[in-house]
Amino acid sequence: MYAFEFQRPADLQATVAMLQADPDAKVVAGGQSLIAAMKLRLAAPSALVDINRLPGIRDIRFEGESLVVGAGARHADVAEHPDIRRRLPALASLAGRIGDRQVRALGTLGGSIANNDPAACYPAALLALNATVQTDRRTIAADDFFTGMYETALAPDELIVAVRFPVPEHAAYVKFRNPASHFALVGVMVARTGGAVRVAVTGAADHVFRCEPLEQALSASFTADAARGVTIPADGLNGDLHASPEYRAHLIPVLAARAVEQALAHRA
Repeated sequence: MYAFEFQRPADLQATVAMLQADPDAKVVAGGQSLIAAMKLRLAAPSALVDINRLPGIRDIRFEGESLVVGAGARHADVAEHPDIRRRLPALASLAGRIGDRQVRALGTLGGSIANNDPAACYPAALLALNATVQTDRRTIAADDFFTGMYETALAPDELIVAVRFPVPEHAAYVKFRNPASHFALVGVMVARTGGAVRVAVTGAADHVFRCEPLEQALSASFTADAARGVTIPADGLNGDLHASPEYRAHLIPVLAARAVEQALAHRA
């Protein structure tokens, strides 16, 4: 690693001031991606700004028909939260299958979406559930948040505070995972609210995306057969030693059909 300063601000205002004062500083909470990159000398921030002590950063609460999760909430916090398991089990299930036990104990919601790994699970949840990202200065719709590979709409000195998830009528997430990393070779989240269906796909392209052919088919008929009947073109999909673009294209409707089956088995 390179030399760096370690800072632990006590409140949101001090955190933002530190980021604005030092463009090379980086926020750290769980550190699951950043610390690994620093060890490999792929990142060399001048300072790490630890946000774990910010008031409310790990809070989880329901406000009417929305779930609000603090950016510092660990994956395990979401997976094991009794109210999430009862009212939005699809999200609890997704969080409970991220990485391994150690990753779930340290990794955070905010860190995952800010990093925007092409195979991360949480971005699919934000897109499918039509979530909004609350930062220190504005609210960003999920549709506008993820902009490219490891890229988001965040400004360099902008800090995610919380994410608001509307509670759907039905939802489920299914992924075909890499057995070593547990990242998604392909992951599909399906959510239905008031007859409108949103389908988000992760692991298949350079960043998470909504799948309009599946959304149209499932809005007309929210059944597994409708999902299986959709053909997804392989153009623009990832190809690597784990799976070809054609294989990923084949997996998308298969996993969507399984997600529909799971979603219909639960309220959400």
